[in-house]
Amino acid sequence: MAELLDDAAVTAALADLPGWERDGDAIVRTAELPSFPDAITVVDRVAEDAEERNHHPDIDIRWRKVTFRLSTHSAGGLTAKDTELAAQISARIDAAGR
Repeated sequence: MAELLDDAAVTAALADLPGWERDGDAIVRTAELPSFPDAITVVDRVAEDAEERNHHPDIDIRWRKVTFRLSTHSAGGLTAKDTELAAQISARIDAAGR
């Protein structure tokens, strides 16, 4: 099982993850993409990344806005799995031209 990050580790990780915020036992980012198809493309790429890692975010799609919420449910909070996937999600958002 993945080890939980303490508050200092979460704060340090968020310093390197622009746009991500802590929300209790999760980290969250909402991005507005240029178009609905761009938003769906990002979600599709993130789905592939999540499957490879066997670590899946909660995703909410509202037209061009996509919200990603990460938490390691099996560990009961935030782990390195979350911050690593957050960085990958950010790269996907950036590549889509946000």
